[in-house]
Amino acid sequence: MREYTRMQTLAANVPYAAMTLLGAGTIALGFGLSPWALAGAGAYFAYGIAGAFWIMIFVCPYCAYHGTRGCPCGYGTVSARLARKGAHNCFAEKFKRHIPAIVPLWLIPVACGGAALWGSFSWGLAAAVLAFSVNSYVVLPLVSRTHSCSDCPQKDDCPWMGRKAQTA
Repeated sequence: MREYTRMQTLAANVPYAAMTLLGAGTIALGFGLSPWALAGAGAYFAYGIAGAFWIMIFVCPYCAYHGTRGCPCGYGTVSARLARKGAHNCFAEKFKRHIPAIVPLWLIPVACGGAALWGSFSWGLAAAVLAFSVNSYVVLPLVSRTHSCSDCPQKDDCPWMGRKAQTA
C-alpha cells in the first residue's frame, strides 16, 4: 500500500477546501454581504466541515485505508480516532448511503448565486459562481480520480469510481 506525504495529502484536500470557501463567498456575494448573507456563508462553510467529518465517521471506517497513511486525503487516520473499523465489504453500501449527505454542498452555491444573478446581474458574482463551478465540477473530481481514486484498493467496488459504476 502506498503511503502519502503530508504535501500530497494537503494537495488532495485543496479542491474540497476551495469548494467550501468559494461556496461561502458565492453565498455572501449573492446576498449583498448583509449580516444574513454572512450568516448563510458561515453556515455553508460549517456544513462543508461537518460534511467531511460525516464521511470520516460513516464511510471511512469501511475503507481499506482506515487507520493508515495510505489514505490520499488523510481522512483514514482522522477517521480511526473517531470511529472503529468496519467490514470492507460494506464500503459500497456505506458510500451510497452517506454521500447524499454532502451532495448539497455542490448545489447550494450554484442555486443561491444563480438566483441572485437572475435578480440582479453582477460580474463579481458571476465570476464567483464560475470559479465555484469549475473547481467543484471539474477540478475536484479530476483530482479525486487521478490522485485519490487511482490507487484505491476498493476502486473496483466503489459506486463512483468502480467499473460497475461506469457501466451502469
